[in-house]
Amino acid sequence: MSNQGKAKDPQKTKDQVETTGHSWDGIEEYNNPLPRWWLWTFYLCIIWGVGYSIAYPAWPMLKGATTGLLGYSTRGEVAEDIKSFDAMNAEINAELAAADVTQIAPNTPLHDYATNAGAAVFRAQCLQCHGSGAAGAKGYPNLLDNDWLWGGTVDEIAYSIQHGIRNETDDARYSEMPRFGVDELLEPEQIDQVVEFVLQLSGSEFDAGLSIAGAQVFADNCSACHGAKGLGDRDQGAPNLADAIWLYGGDRETLHETVSEARFGVMPAWGQRLTQAEVNAAAIYVHTRGGGE
Repeated sequence: MSNQGKAKDPQKTKDQVETTGHSWDGIEEYNNPLPRWWLWTFYLCIIWGVGYSIAYPAWPMLKGATTGLLGYSTRGEVAEDIKSFDAMNAEINAELAAADVTQIAPNTPLHDYATNAGAAVFRAQCLQCHGSGAAGAKGYPNLLDNDWLWGGTVDEIAYSIQHGIRNETDDARYSEMPRFGVDELLEPEQIDQVVEFVLQLSGSEFDAGLSIAGAQVFADNCSACHGAKGLGDRDQGAPNLADAIWLYGGDRETLHETVSEARFGVMPAWGQRLTQAEVNAAAIYVHTRGGGE
């Protein structure tokens, strides 16, 4: 058989680069060595990485990580920054802590500082419940209106922040609504009646027949806290039931749940976690949001 017309492999020369042996559609890949500059850069990166892991915190351990020979700590760096700013603000913070919050006049340097500092405290500690804009959420009061459970003057706000609501501290604001359904203080029919009466108080659609009977149930069981007209009592933390502002909801189903099972919202005593200056600053900030009285 003749080999005429069959292509012959070119003769390899001494300097010809070998291929990798891979072929794609007849295209072969040369096995060129990596450039020396790239290899030296790679080796230097390895050396630098080993040195860095020795000098700085790097390797995770069972508890924490290796500290490194230099003892560097990002937390320590932040702590130093905080310490330096605390030192710069020490004088005005002492003034704010000692001040009567009711006597700090608006548009003064102390009031302006308190407002800005209070905004920082609010963003760090309060927005998780009350929202970034202080408009609240279900079960967490809106701080932008004048519907206050315990009072909306700046000193009352400061007290609420300092001691909290229904927690385990002695000075916390405390009130507790009876569980009229769970503890069988009212019959199911009476709960239906008083719910319709509360719907009438708030201007919602209601069953007139049930509401008439519910008025007497309300007078006998609810008026001691919420008042004869359902306007609430801030000294007891009893909400106003005659408006359209509801902490948990004002529809028939939610009201039935509230009367039957009661509500018991808790707020921490921030005076145990914050300085007096921070408490006063937060109170002034909240007071300036529009709902302060």
